[in-house]
Amino acid sequence: MRFRSTSLARFAHSAFVASFEPYDVGHTLSDPNWVYAMHEELENFERNQVWILVEPPPHCNPVGTKWVFKNKQEEDGVMVRNKARLVAQGFCQKERIDYEETFASVARLETIRILLVFAALKGFKLFQMDVKSAFLNGFIEEEVYVRQSQALSIPNSLTECLKGFVWPEASSPGLMGSVDKTFFLLKHGKDFLIVQIYVDDIIFGGSSHAFKVRDEHDGRTLVLPWAPNQTPQGTFVHQSKYTRDLLRKFEMADASPQMTPMSTSTALDADKDGKEVDQKVYRGMIGSLLYLTATRSDIQFAVCLCARFQASPRESHSTAVKRILRYIKFSPEFGLWYSADSSLSLLGFSDSDHAGCRIDRKSTSATSTCEAEYVAVASCCSQILWMLATLRDYGLTYGRIPILCDSSSAISVAKNPVLHSRTKHIDVRYHFLRDNYKKGIIDIVKVASESQVAMVGEGVDKALIEGDIERLKCTESGLSS
Repeated sequence: MRFRSTSLARFAHSAFVASFEPYDVGHTLSDPNWVYAMHEELENFERNQVWILVEPPPHCNPVGTKWVFKNKQEEDGVMVRNKARLVAQGFCQKERIDYEETFASVARLETIRILLVFAALKGFKLFQMDVKSAFLNGFIEEEVYVRQSQALSIPNSLTECLKGFVWPEASSPGLMGSVDKTFFLLKHGKDFLIVQIYVDDIIFGGSSHAFKVRDEHDGRTLVLPWAPNQTPQGTFVHQSKYTRDLLRKFEMADASPQMTPMSTSTALDADKDGKEVDQKVYRGMIGSLLYLTATRSDIQFAVCLCARFQASPRESHSTAVKRILRYIKFSPEFGLWYSADSSLSLLGFSDSDHAGCRIDRKSTSATSTCEAEYVAVASCCSQILWMLATLRDYGLTYGRIPILCDSSSAISVAKNPVLHSRTKHIDVRYHFLRDNYKKGIIDIVKVASESQVAMVGEGVDKALIEGDIERLKCTESGLSS
């Protein structure tokens, strides 16, 4: 049978997958679609040679295993795949006894944002490749033994366990990013290919002559948590489906919408005399909203403020969180827009409110207004240094990067060495800000408080910083349009 429409083919495929998610292995074995998914997982292990069957050595405590089942859906909710994963029960192991450290190769969300901006400016599409099974390909010093699955095991080998291979460390010095080890860049003349890995998802794109991809993978469904819409004018990323699912999960789908995430008169404190609420539910709402801030910077401040009270949430805190949920119901389609006409100029904004907290009337990082502003600028500088190193992998170089700050005293501390003796109480780790100013990497510029978007979230006075923007035009040293 041949389908004329890709959409029709997807709906037809969904008829051959199980529509339920099993609650235990016994439930799974009753459905042939899930049994097939389990066999597919075990066959991937064997095909990739990730383990061998051995007798466990004396005094060995093999790690147990557990099946995890999940239905994979497209953005429009169509079921496309039953995914079964056999995972190790690592919680049974003890650090420094069974293992030294853990590592997960996950890209920072800022890295993916930079990739989206770069793709929009260069005018090339991004595509996604979903890897069926992702396996560790790194250096392992410890010997790892894993018990077989009781539900599906190799015949006549119930007494044996699985020993993981010690694979050599992957080496790609000419391709891997210097900062983000999940970023890869391949250049051939004027053509280039960019690859970004996010667990078992791969985002890639490049110049139009570098490669060709079939039309049905046209970048409509990229790596979670975003759903980008790519057009010649730019890229728009949003989490509208996740927003709708979030509202249903916490029974707020029918709540009345609000036009703002938090009232200007809201002032949260510990409220120790207030009525206690379910701590698990409150933390669940906070965690879900923090995940949504990947594309919703408009709720970042309100969510982070409510997150301070997760240890002992009260009814007043829950009401504030529900206000945020009502706001995202009012604006489920909000997201980030990366225009193809914008530039890759860097500009930092830094602000801190020393006495804004109603609990102790001070910030968590300082004992004075000047120190609070200075520490905030140092944190902003750290983020800029990371971004500069990441953009250098793209072949982009920059001059001195201005950081806009509305505190004259903090700027004086950073620029004037004479004031060093007066700031010995500030932790030494924050004084790298002064070092980077001397090196010419960053500059600290005075900005009026009403133009400080780091705090008020409003538009910047363009005339005020026009001279700084002009100096920020980057020089592309490796990549061409």
